[in-house]
Amino acid sequence: MTIAERHKYILDELKRNGFVSVADLSKDLDVTMVTIRKDLKILEDKGLLYRSHGSATPASPYVNDRSVSEKKLVRVEEKMKIAQAAIQMVEDDDAIIIGSGTTVVAFAQAIPKNKKLTVLTAAMNVTLALIDANAIEIVQLGGVVRKSSSSVVGHYAEEMLEQFACSKLFLSADGISLDYGLTTSHMMEAHLNAQMMKGVQKTVVLADSSKFGKKGFGKICNLEDIDIIITDLGIPELYKGRLEEMGIAVLLV
Repeated sequence: MTIAERHKYILDELKRNGFVSVADLSKDLDVTMVTIRKDLKILEDKGLLYRSHGSATPASPYVNDRSVSEKKLVRVEEKMKIAQAAIQMVEDDDAIIIGSGTTVVAFAQAIPKNKKLTVLTAAMNVTLALIDANAIEIVQLGGVVRKSSSSVVGHYAEEMLEQFACSKLFLSADGISLDYGLTTSHMMEAHLNAQMMKGVQKTVVLADSSKFGKKGFGKICNLEDIDIIITDLGIPELYKGRLEEMGIAVLLV
């Protein structure tokens, strides 16, 4: 296979899967990993991909902090479908934790107002979405307010979490990476989310397909620590297969 043919194969795989690994390409193309790294360097220099440790993506995987008012206008239809699927996992008399982010806010807004629940949350916009639901008891965590996400972070919130045990955590994220795990753009929020996971039996991640292959500054957990991911049909097939190999249930809507 010529260099040009290898490069075409690499770019075709990137387009199909949104991600390629050096090890997989070396095996598929029957060349050394050194050769693949050189190929990826050439393609990156041409602006055709972005290299990271042992892999490559079509664009930079790193995400910046954006305000909730900006993010709520993006992929609205996908978020609503994800929210409707997540509601099916909520049972009467459940005690659940809802994280922060526009996808979980869509989930909170879609919860039937007559559903008998206890909801623990750090997100003030989640609380506001449920404030008129008389059957839902809300436990609002306190702490330092992150205006960009309308949620609180810090040790006060983390200490409150230690007093409760819940059945499920519904969590959003800024990035889902095969090599780096589940991430968000703010390190204190990442730490709070990790603490939330310790107090539940099951962690359900609500994330549209644009979050796959992305990395935020703060790591929440390894992917193996997640139980279920609900996402849309745009998820690359490679990610779905790898996640299911890890024992994660992937629900597409």
